[in-house]
Order: sequence, then C-alpha cells, then structure tokens
Amino acid sequence: MTKYLLIYRADPAAMAAMPEPTPEQVQEMGAAWFGWRDRVGDALVDFGDPTRPLSAGADPSLGGYSIVQAADGDAAQALLEGHPHTAMGGTIDVYELTPFSMG
Repeated sequence: MTKYLLIYRADPAAMAAMPEPTPEQVQEMGAAWFGWRDRVGDALVDFGDPTRPLSAGADPSLGGYSIVQAADGDAAQALLEGHPHTAMGGTIDVYELTPFSMG
C-alpha cells in the first residue's frame, strides 16, 4: 500500500468572512469529519490536525492534513468522495509519499 498526504486548502479571506459557527454547526461539522473517518476506516493512517502558518511566506490557504493509504492514486482519490472539507467549499491536494532511500 502506498501512503498519500492530503492537504486541505481554503481561501483565507472567505474563511475569515464566515460567521462564527453555532454549537449545532460545530457538532454537525464534527459528525461529518468523523463520519468520513469511519467510512475510510483502515485506509486512514493519520487523521491529522488543523494547521496555522507561522513562518514568513507560509501559505495561509493550507488549513490541515491527513494521511491515507491506498493501492494507487485512483483509490486514494476515491477515498475523498463526499469528504466534508470539499462539502464546505475547500479543496484537497493529494500527494504520493515516496519512501526516502539512502542507497
């Protein structure tokens, strides 16, 4: 199985313009994310975390990551069907993780 890095992106200006979610909306978002986690199952290697840019020039559109494993890129892409991040208007970049070899 190959591992894939999922990078969650969103327009920072659009995110800043969004009103603060209600407790019910926060609960719905959490349920959607955990529903995706449960649907993906063992293919999810690392659920990930949100990110916050700290260094000068860091890309503020990068909002978080996850790591999945799949037989190939098409299978990795299939894991993103119905993903809550895209349902919220964000995009997901998929990168194949290639093992580093010293030899």
